Amino acid sequence: MKNVPSFNMMLQDSIRKHWELPSLSDYGINTFRYKDVARVIEKLHILFEQSGIQKGDKIAICGKNSSRWGMAFFSVVTYGAVAVPILHEFHPNQVHDIVNHSESKLFFVGEREYANLDAAAMPGLTGIIGINDYEILSSKNDNLVQARENLNKLFGERFPNTFRPQDVQYHQCEPEELAVINYTSGTTSNSKGVMIPYRALSSNIEFGIGAIGHFVKPGDRVLSMLPMAHMYGMAFEFLFEFISGMHINFLTKMASPTILLKALAEVKPVIIVMVPLIMEKIVRKSIMPKIQDPKVKLLMKMPVIGDSIKKKIREGLTSALGGNFYEVIIGGAALNQDVETLLRDIKFPFTIGYGATECAPIITYSDFKESVATSCGKVVVNQELKIDSPDPQNIAGEILTRGLNVMLGYYKNEEATAATLDSEGWYHTGDLGVMDKDGNVFIKGRSKNMLLGANGQNIYPEEIEDKLSNMTLVQECVVIQNKQTHKLYGLVYPDQEQVTKLGLTPDDVKAIMEQNRKELNPNIPNYAQLSGIKVMDKEFEKTPKKSIKRFLYMDTEI
Repeated sequence: MKNVPSFNMMLQDSIRKHWELPSLSDYGINTFRYKDVARVIEKLHILFEQSGIQKGDKIAICGKNSSRWGMAFFSVVTYGAVAVPILHEFHPNQVHDIVNHSESKLFFVGEREYANLDAAAMPGLTGIIGINDYEILSSKNDNLVQARENLNKLFGERFPNTFRPQDVQYHQCEPEELAVINYTSGTTSNSKGVMIPYRALSSNIEFGIGAIGHFVKPGDRVLSMLPMAHMYGMAFEFLFEFISGMHINFLTKMASPTILLKALAEVKPVIIVMVPLIMEKIVRKSIMPKIQDPKVKLLMKMPVIGDSIKKKIREGLTSALGGNFYEVIIGGAALNQDVETLLRDIKFPFTIGYGATECAPIITYSDFKESVATSCGKVVVNQELKIDSPDPQNIAGEILTRGLNVMLGYYKNEEATAATLDSEGWYHTGDLGVMDKDGNVFIKGRSKNMLLGANGQNIYPEEIEDKLSNMTLVQECVVIQNKQTHKLYGLVYPDQEQVTKLGLTPDDVKAIMEQNRKELNPNIPNYAQLSGIKVMDKEFEKTPKKSIKRFLYMDTEI
């Protein structure tokens, strides 16, 4: 297996090289330079030492994105301990379970999250540390408390003259050494602890440097809006940028389109990473209304005038997103095909990638100049990919991948590991896809989501949902199957803003959904047509990637 650079040495070198540059900011609040980050890391290392933390011990982190979250994470991996990032959106009982299951010794936690937790429910912890100021919230270890009270003195004794770049010396990590246990929040099952080695972190960074490193430079700014406790946000809105000497601005508020667009306009990021839901909302709010006019539609089809209109739309969207980026990278879920078609029509610089927590996370990617419509790109550096199908170009099969990005397995779950990682090292993604002769991968859906028609036809609900989601008043939708009759039904959460604006009654909404069904069915195969639509009274529960947790709705009564 190919060697990749040491992840901790990458961090060490970046801090030394970019010592005086801004590194981490909480958008609109404060900024830490690289040397400030290094100082905090050293102080936290002192806390770990004084509290008896050993190399390989687990340290959990739970809270909203912030500079101090990032510094806590760096302090763990550079010490040689194992970071256990926990999504702040998890239910308190789930947080308790993860802390206990991971056997974490220390726990960094945000104020809001801590208020809902019970320290007694996590008996294995020796200490709980607040992320905001690193104060000790709970401790069974007097040495930890004393070290925190005397931290500046201890730091001064360790560095009596001054703290210099050459003083930054981190744990010499091995490629196969465990760095992170990342608990998934999947759409098809409950959480599993994905064991991510240092090589997988390094390999993802190496991919980032090769793919977009030549479009960025030290001091460039990015906006981090995805949760760092998820590998997508961690790898490509945090780790890659920090190692590249960039200035990361954490969006600490919920990324609504209004807040997001304001932040993008001010930060002017050089690279934008987002999930499809955000891009779809921006397009539907800012572009779709402008091109619904029949005259505009007609003009857009005319050679010269059409190009001019598309250019203005593209420039308007580019400006709204800060106007300073090379490309927008979309991942985490499928992008709606109508939105993708529109973005391609106006020649907007975007691309769609594909990954999994188990690959930390990248599997496929193509630069926007080389991307193919509806494809999620080609397999990335350090990875292999194949389609488990007798005819990979035409018959969908499970996507398999192996290489440096792939996890070690699931923590304390040999059965799940054996079901996912085969004896030859192939990771079975659970996703179905095809691959053309040029290596472009096209995802058809999740194998666990695939439905079987009455006559044995394979039905991919995502393809039906993609069409249904573009219809009148549909904000979110899921397609399910009655287990007895094999009939398909749509579950729809309507656009409440439009319902209120139009003064519609529940009966009105039901009538509109029935009309949607009648318009949809002629455009899909007979065996995939919907027998009915049920209107849901609240939004679907979602993962941090904003993918609907489908498994919660499969047995919904119609």
